[in-house]
Amino acid sequence: MDPFKTPGAVSWGQLSTPDVEAAKAYYAKVFGWTMETMPMPGGAYTAIKVGDSSIGGITPSTDGKSSWLDYVTVADIEATVATAKAAGGRVVTPVTEIPTVGRFAVLAHAQGGVIAAIQYAG
Repeated sequence: MDPFKTPGAVSWGQLSTPDVEAAKAYYAKVFGWTMETMPMPGGAYTAIKVGDSSIGGITPSTDGKSSWLDYVTVADIEATVATAKAAGGRVVTPVTEIPTVGRFAVLAHAQGGVIAAIQYAG
């Protein structure tokens, strides 16, 4: 099994930034990441790659700020959302499907820290 697809593993990092091109150049220089820009409905999406493996992505921000969002693999997205709510957290983004990838939700703990949970397809 892919270790990043193991429940509990951080499996993806998503950067939202107002200057995608500057971020691509910075992270390529600092970490040696390569970038693959793909057309998507609503605009281009940049996949961050290490070798042949995609490890994250970069999207334009809608609020003019830059922020990273980590995705943690889960076995059951609905159960994870229910557990987060029962533990005092809140749902920032409800369960949403990413075609051919899986389903995710963005959660916040009681102090406001935000993280995404993702159940991969298949």
